[in-house]
Amino acid sequence: MLSFFKGYKKFAIGFFILSVIIISIIYSVLNVEKPLPIYNPDTIDATLVDSTIQHVKKYHKIADFSLTNQNGKTITQNDYKGKIYVADFFFTTCQTICPIMTDHMRDIQKEIINDDDIMLLSHSVTPVIDSVAQLKKYAKLKGVNDAKWNLVTGDKKQIYELARKSYLAVKSAGNGDKYDMIHTENFMLIDKKRQIRGFYDGTDPEAISQLLDDIEKLKRMEK
Repeated sequence: MLSFFKGYKKFAIGFFILSVIIISIIYSVLNVEKPLPIYNPDTIDATLVDSTIQHVKKYHKIADFSLTNQNGKTITQNDYKGKIYVADFFFTTCQTICPIMTDHMRDIQKEIINDDDIMLLSHSVTPVIDSVAQLKKYAKLKGVNDAKWNLVTGDKKQIYELARKSYLAVKSAGNGDKYDMIHTENFMLIDKKRQIRGFYDGTDPEAISQLLDDIEKLKRMEK
């Protein structure tokens, strides 16, 4: 009888150890951090995507661009190469959502100010009004750090094409002709491969908190 219980004791200890191992494995699997989604035109609300690319299911990336920032410097994709960045569309004379969005972008700037991997990019949708001088004035007013955040102006058609065909950010309101006007509260999170990894309401503080969390997650994923 004693030998039976000794054998049972060994079995119980072995079973306990095995159970701990199995539970640990299950816990690890369930708690693996899920990567952020990669957004492609076919997964986005069709009203935000130009009809010529709505069929694209993979490999969507932000197109090359050449625009001018608040200091008169030409800004291209090379300035964002190897960077994670947050992009939006605004105009300096906007009195509705843009001031809120800019304040939230400044909040993001404060959080990432010492992180060399993160940058910001704001595109003017009224480039005729938003000259370099106007952007510089606005940048000073809003506390823009030139090393982290570019406010860009340039060819209106190029900016509108970026909004519709690259960032998938706005509902159609023309293609950048003289009287066309786009307006969106969207912030887009772009990874180091120029892929869209998230959309956020730039007027919503909770969405901004989520964006900051997702930036940290993306950094971990891209190590």
